[in-house]
Amino acid sequence: RPRVSARAQGRSAILEKFGGAAKGPAPHLQRVGGTATVKAMLLEWCRARTRSYQHVDVQNFSGSWGSGLAFCALLHSFFPDAFDYGNLDPSARRHNFTLAFDTAESRAGCAQLLEVEDMVRLPVPDAKCVYTYLQELYRCLVAMGLVKTKKR
Repeated sequence: RPRVSARAQGRSAILEKFGGAAKGPAPHLQRVGGTATVKAMLLEWCRARTRSYQHVDVQNFSGSWGSGLAFCALLHSFFPDAFDYGNLDPSARRHNFTLAFDTAESRAGCAQLLEVEDMVRLPVPDAKCVYTYLQELYRCLVAMGLVKTKKR
C-alpha cells in the first residue's frame, strides 16, 4: 500500500470537509507548469482586461487591488452597463469594493468570498484571498461563456 504524505492527507481532509474539489470549467486555467504558471496566467488576464482603465495598474495580487478599482475595472470590462466606471473615486474604497462584489454576485453569479470590511480594514489586501476570489470570478465568467478557453 503506497504511503500518503501529510500534505496529501491534509488536502483530502479539506476536500472532504468542504464537499470535494471545485467543479466546472476552471481547470482550463491549469496548464503544464503548476501553480506559478496558473497564477501568472490569471494575473496577465487581469492585466489585459483592465489595461485601459484609469487608476488601475495590475502588477500583483495584493497592492494592485487595494482601492477596489481593479475589481471594478475587471467587472466593468464584462458588464459595462452595470455602473459608470468614470464616476468612481480611488479613495472611496468601501464603495468600490461593495460595488465590485455586488456586481460580481448579481451579474456573474460569483460567490462573495471577500468581505468589504476586511478589504477596507487592511491597507494592502491579502494576496491569497484576492487570488482565490479572482479564480472564482474567472470560473464563473467561463461558465457564462464570457471567457473563452482553449480546449485540450
